[in-house]
Amino acid sequence: MEKMKVVSFINGQWVIPSHESEPVYNPYTNEVIAEKWTATKTEVETALASAFSAKKEIAKIPSYERARILKRAAALMEEEKERLAVLISLELGKPLKNTRDEVTRSIETLALSGEEAKRLIGETLPGDSAERGTKAIAATFRVPVGVVAAITPFNAPLNLVCHKVGPAFAAGNSIILKPASQTPLIANEFVKLLLEAGFPSNGINLVYGGREIVQQIVKDDRVNVISFTGGVEASRNICSLAGMKKVTLELGGNASTIVHEDADLARAAMMCARTGYSNSGQTCISVQRIYVHRSIVEPFTQQLKQEVSQLKIGDPLLPDTDIGCLVDEVNAQRIMDWIDEAKQSGAELVWGGKRNGAMVEPTILLNPKKHNKVVCDEVFGPIVSIIPYETIEEAIEETNDSSFGLQAGLFTNRMDLAYKVAHELEVGGVVINGTSNFRLDHWPYGGVKNSGIGREGPRFAIEDFTETKMIVFQIPN
Repeated sequence: MEKMKVVSFINGQWVIPSHESEPVYNPYTNEVIAEKWTATKTEVETALASAFSAKKEIAKIPSYERARILKRAAALMEEEKERLAVLISLELGKPLKNTRDEVTRSIETLALSGEEAKRLIGETLPGDSAERGTKAIAATFRVPVGVVAAITPFNAPLNLVCHKVGPAFAAGNSIILKPASQTPLIANEFVKLLLEAGFPSNGINLVYGGREIVQQIVKDDRVNVISFTGGVEASRNICSLAGMKKVTLELGGNASTIVHEDADLARAAMMCARTGYSNSGQTCISVQRIYVHRSIVEPFTQQLKQEVSQLKIGDPLLPDTDIGCLVDEVNAQRIMDWIDEAKQSGAELVWGGKRNGAMVEPTILLNPKKHNKVVCDEVFGPIVSIIPYETIEEAIEETNDSSFGLQAGLFTNRMDLAYKVAHELEVGGVVINGTSNFRLDHWPYGGVKNSGIGREGPRFAIEDFTETKMIVFQIPN
C-alpha cells in the first residue's frame, strides 16, 4: 500500500502543508502507513470563520436536496465498502469482519440521516387553552442551530463520524469535524466521498490535531453545538470551556450483563464471548462486568472459557480473525497492568492475560474485587470479569454502584424479573436476553451519569442540532 498523505480540508480546499508531518502507524505491524499534517492555530481559525460564514447558505439548502446528498453518499460508500473496511483495519487493528460491519452500519446511518432530513416537522398549538389566547394560534418549526463541531473517537472511526455529520447536515448546519488522531485516514476518505456526493464544499471543515485544536474549537462562540464522543476527563474539560452553547456527550461505560439462574447458559456464554471482545473490547458498551447467579457460576465460567478459546486472534486483515489488536502498545500495557492489579487482589485468571505488542489475549477474570479497575473503571480492552451474586437485588445494586450508566444486558426467562431489572437499572438502555453490547443505529443511544448527555441516532441527534422556532398568529377581532 502506497503511503497516504493526510491534510485538513478547510474553507473548501485541501490544505497545502507548511510544516513537518507526523507518521500514522499500523498498530498490528507497527509500520508507517501514512503521513499526517495537523492543523495550525491559524488554519483552525480559518475553519471556524468558514463554518460560520457558510451557515446561512447551508441552512437554505432545501431538505429534499440535503436528503439526496446524504443518500448519494451512502450509495457511494456501498461501492467503496471493501476499500474503506480495509483502511479502518489498517489504521486501527480492528478485524476485517468488524470493519465490514462498521461500513455497513455507516451506510445505514447516512441513509437514515437522509430520511430524517425530510422529517423536520413541528406542530400547531391552539392558544385557547389559556384565556388570553382565545384569538391566537402558534406554529413551531425545527431550524438549524448554525455550526456543529463534531469531535470523534478512534474505536468506530467511520460510523461515529456519520452519526454526527449525517444528522448535523440533515438538520441544515455547517460542520467542523475533528476526528481522532489515531484514525485520520478514514476521516480523510469520508470527506472526499461526501464531496463526490455533492456535499457543499463550504459545508464541512476537517481539521486534524490534538487537545489544543479541540480547545480552540470548543471555546469559540461561533460554534453553536459541541458533539463529543470520548472520555470523561476530556468531556469535563470541554464543558468548562464551552460557555453558552449546547454540549452533547457520548462517553464511556463499564457495562454490566446479568446472567440469572434460569438463563440459557449456552446462549449467554456465546453472546458474552462475541460481544465482550469484538474490537478488542474497545467499545463503550462492550461486556465488562458479568454478574452471574452463584448457583451457575461454575458451568457458566466453563462455557464462557470454551467459547473464548475458539476465538481466532491475529492479523486484522484476515477474514476469519475475531480479535486484532488494541489501538497502540500504550493501551495494551495499561490493560496488562489492570489484569495484574486484579490478580494481586485475589482474582482468578481463567483465560488469557498475555500481551504481544499491541495485542492482548482475550482475558477472563473470576471474582475480582469491587475496587479493582477492571470492575469500577472503563476497561476499553479485552477483559471480561465474572462476579457471583446471590439475589437479583444484589446484581441490580452492584450494576448501579458505578459512576457510569450506558447500557446493560440481562439473561432470564422470567418476564416479571426482566421488568423489575429493566426499570431499576440506572442506565440508558437495557437489553433483555442479550448483552449490553447491542445497538441499532436508528435507536436512541446514550447514557446517564458519567456516560453522557443527550442521545445519538439520527432522529434523536437532530433534536440537539436544531432549535424550536415559534410563529404566533394573533387573529383580529
